[in-house]
Amino acid sequence: MHIKSLLNIELPIIQAPMAGVQDQRLAIAVTNSGGLGSIPCAMLSHAQITEQIEQFKAQSDGSYNLNFFCHQTPADNPGALQRWQQQLAPYYEEFNIQPSNSAGPSRNPIDQQIVELLAPFKPPVISFHFGLPNRAILQQIKAWGTVVLSSATSVAEALWLEQHGADVIIAQGAEAGGHRAMFLETDLSAQQGTFSLLPNILNAVSVPVIAAGGIADANGVRAAISLGAGAVQIGTSYLLCDEATTSTLHRQALLSPSGKHTCITNVFSGRPARGIINRAITELGPISEIAPQFPLASVAFAPLRSAVEQQQIGDFSHFWCGQNNSGCQAISAAQMTKQLSAGLTGVSTNAH
Repeated sequence: MHIKSLLNIELPIIQAPMAGVQDQRLAIAVTNSGGLGSIPCAMLSHAQITEQIEQFKAQSDGSYNLNFFCHQTPADNPGALQRWQQQLAPYYEEFNIQPSNSAGPSRNPIDQQIVELLAPFKPPVISFHFGLPNRAILQQIKAWGTVVLSSATSVAEALWLEQHGADVIIAQGAEAGGHRAMFLETDLSAQQGTFSLLPNILNAVSVPVIAAGGIADANGVRAAISLGAGAVQIGTSYLLCDEATTSTLHRQALLSPSGKHTCITNVFSGRPARGIINRAITELGPISEIAPQFPLASVAFAPLRSAVEQQQIGDFSHFWCGQNNSGCQAISAAQMTKQLSAGLTGVSTNAH
């Protein structure tokens, strides 16, 4: 089936779910413009998930995507957290703050309670990061008629996702902002860019493929679709949009010369993610062997980030951003979606 029919969208544009910088308002705007709006749910409480779905449905009768994580929750490791806090101790001292064992909003994988919460809504699309949930959860979701998407950073991950029930695969190139979707892969040096990863995944699987990473404008969208992508997923270009909740500091970083300089780091969360290089990344990473497992590394960072941000300094904040932020504009998400889809007439999106 054609991907636009499968996802019930007019335009082959999917707004990437971006926890911490958006809520349902961005998703509503993109869906109402013909694309697929996404709501990131991994850091939301059960009440917040329900509220955001209900608000979406009150303002749009279009399709929407709910995004969840599938990571294994690590066992408590007080020793690892203590070592990490010791690593951050000079910064605590510099800014005169006390370390904390509370991380703020947690990052929880999808579980049976969430499935029961979602059941009355039968969401049209659910996407997963870090693989797929267990078979029992996946079967319940698919029984609603929900289309299941998940991200792959390699051919091996794409094949695994196809074999384990994903209806659509997102080919996440190394340029993408935020967390790498890696769940089988561990070697960052083997991560391919979008335009080398995409054809390799297309050749390996028979399900539709979405391209993600470094696609910032209409030219990039057309290039991905001409290579065979059924649609594109775009996050960074929406970060300055009116409906995004991107913080003032994050917006300033995106607009500054430093916004062009990103790297993949694990210092903020314990898992590789692409963000704008700042003091924390430079002095602690980019990749630290001491950082506790995802999401525990964020526990030690939360009080530091909060205190320093109050002084209008972004040195210890994770400003997720893709390699190509040239598409960022302070315009409405409807205008952005229209710009991204410009010139698609005559470009075939009939890829498998």
